[in-house]
Amino acid sequence: MGEHAGSPKGKVLVTGGSGFIASHIIDVLLDDGFKVATTARSDEKGRRILESASPAQRERLSYVIVDDVAKDKAFDSVFEKDPAFDYVVHTASPYQLNVQDPVRDLLDPAIKGTTGILKSIKAYAPAVKRVVLTSSSAAIVNPLNHAKVYDETHWAPWTIEHARNPKWAYEASKVLSEKAAWNFIETERPNFDLAVINCTFTFGPVQRNLPSLNAMNTSNHRIRDMIMGKMKGGLSPTAPVFTFVDVRDVALAHVRAMKVREAGGNRFYVVGGHFSNKRIADVIRNTYPQLAGLLPPEDAHDDLPADVYNFDNSKSKKILGLEYVGLEESVKDTVQSILDRKLEL
Repeated sequence: MGEHAGSPKGKVLVTGGSGFIASHIIDVLLDDGFKVATTARSDEKGRRILESASPAQRERLSYVIVDDVAKDKAFDSVFEKDPAFDYVVHTASPYQLNVQDPVRDLLDPAIKGTTGILKSIKAYAPAVKRVVLTSSSAAIVNPLNHAKVYDETHWAPWTIEHARNPKWAYEASKVLSEKAAWNFIETERPNFDLAVINCTFTFGPVQRNLPSLNAMNTSNHRIRDMIMGKMKGGLSPTAPVFTFVDVRDVALAHVRAMKVREAGGNRFYVVGGHFSNKRIADVIRNTYPQLAGLLPPEDAHDDLPADVYNFDNSKSKKILGLEYVGLEESVKDTVQSILDRKLEL
């Protein structure tokens, strides 16, 4: 893997630092010797991020407040105050609690949140070499007509018309915001290039600064719910997504996409394997027998389809050097992280 020339270390802005994926990216960057500034929506959230870092890490970690990433020129002040960033990792997505109009409340903020930071970097941060954007497998997979094998060449079919339908609004926002980012690079020709990480359902250890189990990332909810006994009476259906990746691989993918020269101009479909809720329950039962009484029945049906769509993650292995954590290790470590936090089960 060829890294950018010169000193491999520098200063990185990571947006959305309270988030599950961002928290792991920050850890990898700090362990790798980078200085990191992250955005938070409030002082309280910013302080929580700092307090969760080790004393040694804290010396190279700071935060800036961006209360709404979708606001016009939301990031201008960040780069005006400190233009000396070498890289930007953009994980933040707009925070919408009450979606009444899918285009106004979901799609527009998603696109503005992505193109807005690119505009601010171009205007105020000439030292930035690369931006790494967190996208989603929702921008790749077509649930209406699955490909036999998905890779980075696939795009989900959603358009602005789909975005008007609440059923597809989230998926459409992912496709259209990623396309807007690529279009910005092509038309604006900024001083930086772009790499995109398209990750699927993401399991793995919860972040240290997690205030409560309710604040856990959505993908991990099924693991949380199982060990809380919420599926004791029967498994919830696994569909529509049957692929997973461990958050530590997602974090590594972002950092390597930032550092590896050949990653520029590429999207990476980051997926570790197939899963079903039955297989998750079996891993928990085998590794934490003391929790068996809270789990779904042992003879529950495994709903992983025999003809489930496949994936080709060879690009992420070849260019980013990913090796991928398996389902058993990912689930085991997720459960342990929840038990270690001593959060109320």
